[in-house]
Amino acid sequence: MERDAEGFFRIPSYIREISKGAPRLFIGEDRLRYFVEQIDRLSVEHREQMRDFMDQYVERMHEMGASDMDTGGPACVGRVWYRCDGEKTPHFELGIRSHDEVDILVLNLLSKRQQEDLFKVQSADFSYQLDMPDGTRRRFRATCYYDNQHIGLCLRAIAEDVRPLKGLGFHPLVERGLMFQHVRDGLTLITGVTGSGKSTTLDAIIDANNHDFDGHIVIVAKPIEYVHAPDRCIIRHREVGPDCPSFKMGVSQALRQDPDIIMIGEMRDPETIDSAIEASDTGHKVFSTLHTASAVESLDRMVAEYPQAEQERVRIRLGDVLRCVVSQKLPPKIGGGRVLTKEVLWVTASVKAAIQNGNTNEIYQMMWEGTKQGMITLEQDLFRLVRERKITPDTGLQYSNNKRRFQQLVRGG
Repeated sequence: MERDAEGFFRIPSYIREISKGAPRLFIGEDRLRYFVEQIDRLSVEHREQMRDFMDQYVERMHEMGASDMDTGGPACVGRVWYRCDGEKTPHFELGIRSHDEVDILVLNLLSKRQQEDLFKVQSADFSYQLDMPDGTRRRFRATCYYDNQHIGLCLRAIAEDVRPLKGLGFHPLVERGLMFQHVRDGLTLITGVTGSGKSTTLDAIIDANNHDFDGHIVIVAKPIEYVHAPDRCIIRHREVGPDCPSFKMGVSQALRQDPDIIMIGEMRDPETIDSAIEASDTGHKVFSTLHTASAVESLDRMVAEYPQAEQERVRIRLGDVLRCVVSQKLPPKIGGGRVLTKEVLWVTASVKAAIQNGNTNEIYQMMWEGTKQGMITLEQDLFRLVRERKITPDTGLQYSNNKRRFQQLVRGG
């Protein structure tokens, strides 16, 4: 392929021909299906060239140290956008692409199953791998979705190395509780909004267990992100779609595979929550994630997923199996970059009773006073970062959930 003055590949002429050849009456899904038909007629060489064209965008992402990349659809106005240190901006040196051209490039990345997922639910998750000059591979979590009848694409970089569990700053009692050698069953949740480092924390926990006991770990995720090399454990990586039909079925199948630990990438619905609770209840150690901003919200959210008539049953079962909830954020650090802050709930007898009796409003105070059990509120941890001069007081206030409590700490009250 030819390169432009900036050294980037020019878009292949056959992509423009496919774009221009689309009938004017074809819009939305009809137009996208037309593009799929045309892509299927291309040679392997041409399809590989299209992949190479996309690789240069991802290589740029890697060079910049960006956490995320977005392109495609009217919202991106033909540009490629990168997020660095929390700020997402367009990069003009990569040129402008029409919506149709990006649609074609993205559709080329998808397998037939993923294309059908896109047409069925207007979104598809998949893994993206970039071959590096040194022979290694960088992995990215990718999602494509409809954006005003075109396709938007978002890639998130997956950490090249797993952070050591000890480097995450857990209380020794909590760190011990995350290890299979010491606590062999129960459910642990890692929660937070998108981009809060949940996957990084989960991978650190799995890696620590992999080097600590002889056993079997099953990971069910969509998509698979970091691939763990087996050490003392067999580690199965099962991706929803290619390897199992759903999170629920993946967990159900895992129970027949003699696992010690099951990691569920995300609990998205009552069926998956039920599967996680059942796996924990049958003596397995289970880890999963939720998109929630606090430990208490995580508990309320899980129960609220069920009809009112079932909520008491869920509270009782959840209180029996839950061991720990970690809710985390990544506020900007003084001097650049980001720093981990987290709220930790360890399920004591008092916490268990509060969950089962529907008194989750009491749990925040239990965390506030539970330092000896390894617990900490988000506000207490943010204040620690302020004292250590890692974040400003304004940043701490912005990222706190309970702003009144945080201000009390700052004022010394």
